[in-house]
Amino acid sequence: MLDGAMATELENRGADLNHALWSAKLLTGNPMLIKQVHLDYLKAGADIITTASYQASYDGFSKQGFSREKATELMQLATLLAVQAREEARERHFIQGPDPLIAASVGPYGASRADGSEYRGDYGLSVEELISFHRERMKVFAESGADLLACETIPCPEEAIALIRLLKEFPGLKAWISFSCKNEKEVCSGAGFAECAALANESDQVVAVGVNCTAPQYVKSLVQIAATASNKPVVAYPNKGENWDPQNKCWLPGVIHADFAEEALQWHQAGATLIGGCCRTTPGDIKKMKAVLCNS
Repeated sequence: MLDGAMATELENRGADLNHALWSAKLLTGNPMLIKQVHLDYLKAGADIITTASYQASYDGFSKQGFSREKATELMQLATLLAVQAREEARERHFIQGPDPLIAASVGPYGASRADGSEYRGDYGLSVEELISFHRERMKVFAESGADLLACETIPCPEEAIALIRLLKEFPGLKAWISFSCKNEKEVCSGAGFAECAALANESDQVVAVGVNCTAPQYVKSLVQIAATASNKPVVAYPNKGENWDPQNKCWLPGVIHADFAEEALQWHQAGATLIGGCCRTTPGDIKKMKAVLCNS
């Protein structure tokens, strides 16, 4: 069981994330709130928690006036907070079995722009340029103490190719790759999802492939495609079906999904083995999803 949204929970607890760094803003402003969200997801039953580093990059921090040294420190802190939450969850007996895994969130290039382009994929960058963007922060995450990387909300095949090639520079590192999709068969750039999912077959370091931050009504079909196109476990953690407005930094109404947990059961039956939630999901959703999946 994966966790759910970080930013949603931070906002629910009073944080103002109308900022280019989004949830990474709190790495400097209120890191203990991030730790508390991790802890609540562990209490809800998450077996994998994802760090608050989705929007953390050297480019993004530099635009906000942070030095490279400070940016490195903050990216390392993102993992440390998750480690501390896991330790506290063990002490408080929230964890009964093996230690949950910590996945360092590697957001797409578009996240550093803070303009919603991770939902379009219209970067105009080559694979080599995308490798250069991701290289230094991947090194930080590889040495941070995280168990694996969550390369997530990837909108185009070019960025997935860049990440897969870059993983070779860190031979001990494992990662999942999850794509943002605009319908039941295409990633956000318009490329076929089957083509994108099949890219995972090229790397032993990619441990799962799938979809995240995508409307729930498309997920069953996408899971079936991933299960056919790839030889990897399938990961699925959609949002609640709303639409992101990058200009006003807010969510707009979308298709209503009354029972997210029951839909999770459908994704599991379609072939997903790593399931959780993305934007607008909460620890309550994860708790319900885990109960439904464990009882299925």
